[in-house]
Amino acid sequence: MSSVSSVAKRVLAGCIAAAVMACAAAVAQQHDRASYVNPLIGTANGGNVFPGATMPFGMVQFSPEASPVSSRHPIAAPGGYEYRATALRGFSLTNVEGWGCAGGSGDVPFMPITVAVDKSPSSDFRHAYAANFTHADEKAEPGSYRVKLANGVEVHLAAALRMGVATFVFPADAPARVLVRTSDSEVGSTAAKTQVDTATGTVTGEVTSGNFCGYINEEDRRPYYTMHFVAKFDQPVTEIGSWQDNKVTPGATTAEGGTGFGPKGFPESGHGSGVWLGFGQGKLVRVRVGISYVGLANAEANLEAESKAGKTYEEVSANARAAWNTQLNKIETEGGTEEQKIVFTTAIYHASMTPTTYSDANGEYMGMDGKTHRVQAPQQAQYANFSGWDVYRSQLQLLTWLDPQLGSDIAQSLYNQSQQDSGRWDRWTHLGGATHVMNGDPADGAIAAIWTFGGNNFDAKAALASLVRAAEMPTKEDLSNHGCPVECAGQRPGLDQYLKLHYIPVGAPAWGPAADTLEDVSADFSIAALAGHLGDKAIERRFLDRAQYWKNIWNPKAAPDGGYFMNRNADGTFPMEIVDGDNDSDHKPQHFTPATGAGFVEGSAAQYVWMVPFNVAGLFDQMGGREQAVARLDRFFYNGEGKPAVTNSGELHAELNNEPSIETPWLYDFAGQPWKTQQLVRQVLDSIWKNAPNGIPGNDDLGEMSSWDVFASMGLYPEIPGRAELVLGSPIFTKVVVHRVQGDVTIEAPAADATHYYVRGVKVDGAASEKTWLPESFAQKGGKLLFELTQTPVKSWGTDAKDAPPSFAPKGI
Repeated sequence: MSSVSSVAKRVLAGCIAAAVMACAAAVAQQHDRASYVNPLIGTANGGNVFPGATMPFGMVQFSPEASPVSSRHPIAAPGGYEYRATALRGFSLTNVEGWGCAGGSGDVPFMPITVAVDKSPSSDFRHAYAANFTHADEKAEPGSYRVKLANGVEVHLAAALRMGVATFVFPADAPARVLVRTSDSEVGSTAAKTQVDTATGTVTGEVTSGNFCGYINEEDRRPYYTMHFVAKFDQPVTEIGSWQDNKVTPGATTAEGGTGFGPKGFPESGHGSGVWLGFGQGKLVRVRVGISYVGLANAEANLEAESKAGKTYEEVSANARAAWNTQLNKIETEGGTEEQKIVFTTAIYHASMTPTTYSDANGEYMGMDGKTHRVQAPQQAQYANFSGWDVYRSQLQLLTWLDPQLGSDIAQSLYNQSQQDSGRWDRWTHLGGATHVMNGDPADGAIAAIWTFGGNNFDAKAALASLVRAAEMPTKEDLSNHGCPVECAGQRPGLDQYLKLHYIPVGAPAWGPAADTLEDVSADFSIAALAGHLGDKAIERRFLDRAQYWKNIWNPKAAPDGGYFMNRNADGTFPMEIVDGDNDSDHKPQHFTPATGAGFVEGSAAQYVWMVPFNVAGLFDQMGGREQAVARLDRFFYNGEGKPAVTNSGELHAELNNEPSIETPWLYDFAGQPWKTQQLVRQVLDSIWKNAPNGIPGNDDLGEMSSWDVFASMGLYPEIPGRAELVLGSPIFTKVVVHRVQGDVTIEAPAADATHYYVRGVKVDGAASEKTWLPESFAQKGGKLLFELTQTPVKSWGTDAKDAPPSFAPKGI
């Protein structure tokens, strides 16, 4: 063998050094996963996320509040911020990720200004004293947010768990003033108090608010939480003043008064209160703010406890970034494009914001009963903000998979809420309030999912007993139409008729009787699943029987293309439906059409026809078999030209921007054509999930939609409510490692790229498998999954009926 020349050695050494440097850079970037997060994804297109500073599951969300984009809308967006906005009215301490209606929270915006306070900020709190900005002067990162306003003030925000830090850098030639807009929560307030200690530069206060979806129904046009805050400025106060409604009082150190919620659920101009502080000319002003939902003393204690780890913007933002890196690195990836890495990592980020920490540093929290409670071991924290209708589908599964103690604490939090609310497990809780928004009984699926994905450190038997009692014993709220349709007060509206007829009939308390029936049978199945996992066979059988009630609203002759779920009268007949929307008296009732929304919630009969995820085989049988089901799936997902029709394509097609449709792409796995799931999921990931402000397809719904993206990108999905089987697609990365306490999950797909997404074969822990799903034991204990991918559909893998994911029904049914 000939020797290597000196030139070749130098070239080789250079190549090795370059490779080492590239590897080191990749390792560093992998460690700093926060660099792959773009918080502006989802700030347009109705994603309703906020771009500001927060910690994983943080109590504080220090984020910009934008003025409305249009004069026709009273808010910018439910997240307080819309990418199209050009002006900011302050930087609030709280928000909720990706919610709908008109949002809420957005409590106590701080607004730096350089002009005199010569009119009340409450004269028009959406616009008064707002400052323009551009995205070129804005930087959002995990744990921090920076922007330079058109008034010349540079704003730096950072968040710890229960406190936030802001730095306001004023122009050298401008007065330095800060408005504390105590009353100006996003959808208003019923009370607010503020007090300033000028000697110490300390502002204390509280705001009482609520009103989530209050503009829709008076049931939620009410207060249900009070947030207390203490803010400490580091510069001497040289000027002070307050306002109440339209009255401005220079020199005053106190203010009191809320905005109200208005006669239509939106606060009107001319109401509210707050204070302003002046600090002289051209100052750099720092402020630390702690909050609590219990009281001012706890807000102060939270501030001081967390200030020990950092007081400056730089310290707090660095600590927050480290916390985010810990969370984000629980799922490590190799391969994929830069775009895919950013979208995927940002999805983990968004899915890890909610629920939010609700208990204080001393363990106290304000209960649903309006009383102070304390977290009891083994629970480590009480959590709040739970959009049950959304997150029971896959977000809570993801969070628990990554951190079983977190999942356990969430489950215990939900149980605690129910016990403080007379046994009612409300489907949408905002801080200390039960808002009842949406339909169904999602707590069953949430608790069962948390248990089966490893969150076992909570009082599961007591929770099961409570859920069973709520499912079998109608309450006065269940019998009432109060709050219906959107905010039905009962946990199980119409439960008495459901128990009697085995479906929710037309006329019963409900948002949509057919949709409510389908949600309730999934809830019943989840109770059965939880009972089975806990060893209670009697409850398991009883509720597995109830889970088959979906058949009672199936009309096999509903439409020319086959059966559909329909509203049903109490006498057993299927009613005629008026399907046009004009409400003119001369319009005649028309026969059922799959495009109708009558009886359904945020969807149509065509979109709800698939909503039996725990017994897909039984549903396919009702449709006439797998071939007929596949034909209907093809029409559902694709238009007449064969192009994907998965968002905004009409009532007959999928809406993968909303929960009723999101489990449907994996149904091909049940039908023996898994290559169509692999193709469709990749098309969806490549088209409607993007590294752009409009990169989330609709409301992120407290991280539910982002959790969908995380699972889909890994090639897995928790299809069956209350259980941990994972149905398979194909991963977009060559390698994924999910770090878990109970054992890592490793997913390898060496060929994965833009064109290789069809599955030729799968190995589970080294053994070849034809199954298009993984058993619960894989999710629970960990293991290794190896995908062999190719560029063309493989119609021989996973096609046998015995390889389909399981369906659950009592024997003989």
